[in-house]
Amino acid sequence: MKSHYNNHSENQVYNPNWNEYYNAVEGRPPRETLAKAIENFDTDSQTSERFAVDLGCGEGRDTLELLRQGWRVLAVDGEEEGIKRLLVRCKINSHLLSTQVVRFENLILPKSIDLVNASFTLPFCTPEFFPNLWEEIVSSLRSGGRFCGQLFGERDSWAVYTSMNHHTRTQVEALLENFEIEMLLEEDHPGKTATGIEKHWHIFHIVARKK
Repeated sequence: MKSHYNNHSENQVYNPNWNEYYNAVEGRPPRETLAKAIENFDTDSQTSERFAVDLGCGEGRDTLELLRQGWRVLAVDGEEEGIKRLLVRCKINSHLLSTQVVRFENLILPKSIDLVNASFTLPFCTPEFFPNLWEEIVSSLRSGGRFCGQLFGERDSWAVYTSMNHHTRTQVEALLENFEIEMLLEEDHPGKTATGIEKHWHIFHIVARKK
C-alpha cells in the first residue's frame, strides 16, 4: 500500500492521493452541513442573489448543489484536477460559476460573501497558515453570512501529521466567537476514509452565522 506520509525527518506530512479520492466520492450527495446552511438561508427574509465560495471544492459535489439552487459560486481548489472534474460535471447554470486554482496560504477572498463552504478541507491547511486563513474567511463574510464545514479534533488519527491542523472543542468554540452557532456536532469514533482506509475520526461539523 502506498504510504500517505513523508517521514524523512521527524515531521510527518500527509500526501493524499486526490485522484483516488475524487474517484471514490464521485456521485455522492452534498454534505449535510451545506444542506443545513442552505436551509437556514431559505428561512431568512433576504431575497437578493446569493454568493458562495466553495473552498476545496474538489470534484464539485457541493458546488453543483449550490448552482442547482441558483447560487452564484466561486469554486476554489489547490488541485487543478479537481477543477477540471468540476467543469466536466457542470453543465447546468455554468454562467453562475467561476473557478480558481490556489493554495490556502495564497488565498485572497472577495468581500461580502454570503456563504463560505469548506467541507473537510480546512484541516489540510498547514498549522502556520491556518490563523491567517481563518481570519480571511471571517473577514470575507458579510454580517449575517454563514460558514459551514468541518474541523478535525485532536484525537483524530491524522493529528500525527504536522502538515495538518487539529483543534480541541474549546479552540473550535473560540474560533466561532464572532458567530451564532447553528450546528456544532462532534464525532469521535473509529471508521474508514472514503478510499477504504481505517482511521479514527474526530470531527466537528459546523454551521455558523456571522454576527
